[in-house]
Amino acid sequence: MNTFEEINIKGFADEYIDPTLDLFDEIEKLKKQKNAVILAHYYQEGDIQDVADYIGDSLGLSQQAAKTDADIIVFAGVHFMAETAKILSPDKKVLLPDSKAGCSLADSCPPHLFKKFKENYPDHLVITYVNCTAELKALSDIVCTSSNAVQIVESLPKDQKIIFGPDKNLGRYVAEKTGRDLVLWNGACMVHEIFSREKITKLKERHPGAKLLAHPECEESILELADYIGSTTGILKYASKHDDKEFIVATESGILHQMLKENPDKVFIPAPPNNSCACNDCPHMKRNTLEKLYLCLKNESPEITVPADIIERAVKPIERMLEISEQLGL
Repeated sequence: MNTFEEINIKGFADEYIDPTLDLFDEIEKLKKQKNAVILAHYYQEGDIQDVADYIGDSLGLSQQAAKTDADIIVFAGVHFMAETAKILSPDKKVLLPDSKAGCSLADSCPPHLFKKFKENYPDHLVITYVNCTAELKALSDIVCTSSNAVQIVESLPKDQKIIFGPDKNLGRYVAEKTGRDLVLWNGACMVHEIFSREKITKLKERHPGAKLLAHPECEESILELADYIGSTTGILKYASKHDDKEFIVATESGILHQMLKENPDKVFIPAPPNNSCACNDCPHMKRNTLEKLYLCLKNESPEITVPADIIERAVKPIERMLEISEQLGL
């Protein structure tokens, strides 16, 4: 077994695993033995999604983290997601298969710089996208996700001045949909900014019947081409609900696993990036593997902790988001 220091340096337990071990079976045993629940984001690899107790987007995962009666939450996602679970369930042990699984969007908004930015707009209410650090949430009035951002802004008085961060693309989309003049922080997700309008246009020419489904974190030039814009859950529901047989998907490619499981008779094409790399795979999300998840649950490490004072301040804007979402039936 690795020491705490070794796990802390690497971000995960690096132990030998017998190749004949059935990891799916072992993980199920450990879940029952430890009263643990596995929450997985749609962007995780297929094996992790298949072993999870709940698969969803940030809103759904937050809702599950808040209401679970498990003693241990294994969060198969990235660091800010595990932090959110800890904030909502501070008495539970929260584990992340690889503690180095970060987020380019969260990194684009350092809390100390955002605090100074916020001071320039003292009469503004602060709405932050859930894809940010616990410290940034603690500086916020309301947290939102891509599933509820538009509705949360619309729920506020029309004369309410608003700072929206850290994602400028989602913020611009919300401003357009609501007609509000939002002050935006200049942050972005590396995955959603990499899609090529030119390559998508050519792809649509080769597949004239295909619908383009895009996440609102994408740049405006991509959203202009989209037949549907929505969260990962929204994209999944759209593909299942509509009779079209071909879809081009402009978000992280992990979502295709669930799309194919729910719609085996349909074709899903990942939107091409503007270079030759597989940049529509989030390198942070993909740091988690089934092996790391097994060792994480077995050793109950790496554990995610959040300082008590940050939890006290950050839980309020998250709970406000959950309350508004419940009132709106989201």
